[in-house]
Amino acid sequence: MEKLMNMNVNSKSMVSANEAKVEKEMNIDNVISMYKNGEWIISANDARLDIYNPWNKEKLATLIEPTFTEMKQLIKNSVETFHTNKLSLNERSEILAMTATLLKERRKEIAVIIVEDCGKTIKDAEAEVNRAIDTFQSSSEEVKRMYGYTESLMPSAGSDSSLGITIREPVGVVCAITPFNFPLNLAAHKIAPALAAGNTVIFKPSEQTTRTGELLVNLLAEAGLPKGFLNMVVGTGKNVGDILLEDERINFYSFTGSAKVGLHIKNKSGFRRVALELGSNAPNVVHFDADIKLAAETLVKAAFACAGQVCISAQRIYVHSDIAQTFIESFVALTKKLQVGDPQLPTTDVGPLINRSQAERMEEWVKEAVSDGAEIIYGGKRTGSLYDPTILINADSLSKVMCEEIFGPIVNIQVYNDLNQLIEMVNNSKYGLQAGVFTSNIHTAISLAKRFKVGGVNINNASISRADSMPYGGIKQSGIGKEGPRFAMEEMTELKVITLNTKGI
Repeated sequence: MEKLMNMNVNSKSMVSANEAKVEKEMNIDNVISMYKNGEWIISANDARLDIYNPWNKEKLATLIEPTFTEMKQLIKNSVETFHTNKLSLNERSEILAMTATLLKERRKEIAVIIVEDCGKTIKDAEAEVNRAIDTFQSSSEEVKRMYGYTESLMPSAGSDSSLGITIREPVGVVCAITPFNFPLNLAAHKIAPALAAGNTVIFKPSEQTTRTGELLVNLLAEAGLPKGFLNMVVGTGKNVGDILLEDERINFYSFTGSAKVGLHIKNKSGFRRVALELGSNAPNVVHFDADIKLAAETLVKAAFACAGQVCISAQRIYVHSDIAQTFIESFVALTKKLQVGDPQLPTTDVGPLINRSQAERMEEWVKEAVSDGAEIIYGGKRTGSLYDPTILINADSLSKVMCEEIFGPIVNIQVYNDLNQLIEMVNNSKYGLQAGVFTSNIHTAISLAKRFKVGGVNINNASISRADSMPYGGIKQSGIGKEGPRFAMEEMTELKVITLNTKGI
């Protein structure tokens, strides 16, 4: 898993694995630039970007963005690999299965890297590694289930019956652009199905979590993925991202991130296809007949896991007036038990936000909400990049904490009286990713699930729950297309129809 490195940023030459090991032992900066055709290469570019541990501010790596010319060469390699080198179905399946095995063998060390990169608590990081294992394993299995169908066609007047066949063909080069909050599993959700479907991949991880991306690339190579099938670039969306978007040799873009960037990708991609998993301010409902203990325990975790930096985090909780006081008391009591601090400690429940500026944004949004009538019933304190789990009530529906994506450890509790009022409040959003409903009445559950304008509804579970094998994606400004190995493979393939006149056979 050693990466070949060269500390001379003006040289594209490679150093040996032994030299790389010596450099790491001497605490020389880890420099990451690009992975092309099976080799780690340091760009000739002078621009550097240092990345730091969100918790202790330790320097983790130095990123050097590839130059425009180097980017074009990397894209060319992905295109040429797609056209000249094919993997059989068995080869694809075995490589993905072996990657799952390697992740399983090294889950502890991988979890530590995730914690260092994004400040996620160690228990949340270990859970993410487990999910990535399942995503690769599921993709390995879906390789052998990727098929079309056949049917006998109704004959036209005066002609004999024909046979219709559909087949799926890979789109070509897939560009996978991933965020910092789930740097391993969201990369797995893009890379594994793309490879399973027979595509080549250009991977651009978030700048903050480039080391996790580097690790995954190395694991896939160790699992037997031939050179050229997966290339990686580092850098910002403004520079590297736009070069990727403007190159029409890339056939498909899979992106997870903000609605603003998603719209930019959609506008730039033209007729080329995209899968966009974007923002949310996920609603959750606790009806009068719900199991209050189950709802409170589940929703505390859903609101504050990963410091709230989850697109389907429980941001809006709607509680029926009959049980509002009981639920709120239970919810606050459970929140007070959460441990905030060092994400490396196994007892920590809430770690830092990705950087101080995001914590300061939390502070400003809460102040604004309070000035508009909201009440803080717990939390509201910032210490550096830490923001305490915070519970608001009576927030104005037009305040940012209600109608924008918070992406932090802040939750809003609202009270409702009847279902029609509830449905109006839930659907009054530009987003529509996932929702949660807690009720003991199956008729109420199904009725609400049908009437909520979202991509997925979890019954007696919170919005944050995602079944990795199921289709996942939203409507409205929450995105386009579906993830989940089988469904991502369908997105990343072209469906071709073949008709066969059996008379000539």
